[in-house]
Amino acid sequence: MTDPIRENPPLIGLEQVSRTFQRTPVAAERLLALLGRKALPPALRAVTDVSLDIPQGEVLGLVGESGCGKSTLGRMVAGILSPSAGRVLFDGRPAAELRGRSRLDYVLGVQMIFQDPYASLNPRQKIGDMIAEPLRVHRMAAGEAEIRERVDRALVEVGLDPSYKDRYPHQFSGGQRQRIGIARAFIVGPRFLVCDEPIAALDVSIQAQVINLFMDLRQSHGLTYLFISHDLSVVRHIADRVAIMYLGRLVELAPAADLFAAPVHPYTRALLAEMPSSKRRRRRYRPIAGELPSPLDPPPGCPFHPRCPFALPRCRTELPVLRSAASGRLAACHLLDQA
Repeated sequence: MTDPIRENPPLIGLEQVSRTFQRTPVAAERLLALLGRKALPPALRAVTDVSLDIPQGEVLGLVGESGCGKSTLGRMVAGILSPSAGRVLFDGRPAAELRGRSRLDYVLGVQMIFQDPYASLNPRQKIGDMIAEPLRVHRMAAGEAEIRERVDRALVEVGLDPSYKDRYPHQFSGGQRQRIGIARAFIVGPRFLVCDEPIAALDVSIQAQVINLFMDLRQSHGLTYLFISHDLSVVRHIADRVAIMYLGRLVELAPAADLFAAPVHPYTRALLAEMPSSKRRRRRYRPIAGELPSPLDPPPGCPFHPRCPFALPRCRTELPVLRSAASGRLAACHLLDQA
């Protein structure tokens, strides 16, 4: 049975996207002087050679440990960061080459929801003015009356009373602030939302409400999401496909149902093995062995091999490539050759 979403053309595409962070020469020289070192510090490779397509209407969940590069990848998709190598495609066209109206369509069409709703809001500005700001800047409304109407409509759509528009961010709860952030992103009519841990800072009781809001907006407006999270239970509930990231690289990509039923990569298996479940009673939690390696000094070969219980000799020297593991799924693991 074919998936109608997968048959849609890609709205966002990534072609061997990488992002490297390097200190500026002045900062590096000062640091070296303080440390008494002569060599430049190594570059930090936050994201390395990531390629994937996200079709119109899909929710792609992106999962991995803290520091694996999830947020950096999301910021490149949203245009906040530029790739050091590779290309981000919007509607099949390189985002870096878009100009004029096409560039504006990308800037407005891809919006980001941040993890900390309070930090993303201006504490000195009323929320009505914050939500209305892009309409004024980009001249997307005929006048102030239309702006007020659209702000009221956006607040209602995210479950807030329009009278709240005259209040300041500190007068709201965490869940309400996140709804304000969603309204601010949503008011420009985006086609794609990058959701960077959007419920991580919220109480569990509020998380379900915000997740349901995301699903309702997707259904009513045909939105496409890159949903970044470390909570596998949430990703299982909302995502159509799931990408697993480790130390800046994708290690597995599969439909959500297939990945949760039969994970291929050992890292994915380890994550799912410790996912909380009401069916598991009196079970001792066992974290993945070892520490996440530093992206300043990644291990040779497979990045996961120092922590993998199934590591082969070749895993220590040869980097596995992301390749087909079954119909509709990809994995980067030498164990596939042993099957």
